[in-house]
Amino acid sequence: MKIAVKVKAGSSREKVERIDGANYAVWVRAKPTDGKANEAVIKALSKHFDTAKSNITLVTGHASKQKIFSIAI
Repeated sequence: MKIAVKVKAGSSREKVERIDGANYAVWVRAKPTDGKANEAVIKALSKHFDTAKSNITLVTGHASKQKIFSIAI
């Protein structure tokens, strides 16, 4: 399944919130430097969907706040 994610990096809290259908908002503490925020989002999504991090792939938006992830559940 593919989901659209709006990332809020550098937040004081970590949270995953479903907006509607396949749209999510994810807050992570990591700064958007050297892909650290992307890694933190993958970790948060793996906890939220109760799946391994290896099952989550960043499809588009490597340097953007709007990202598309593919999740193999």
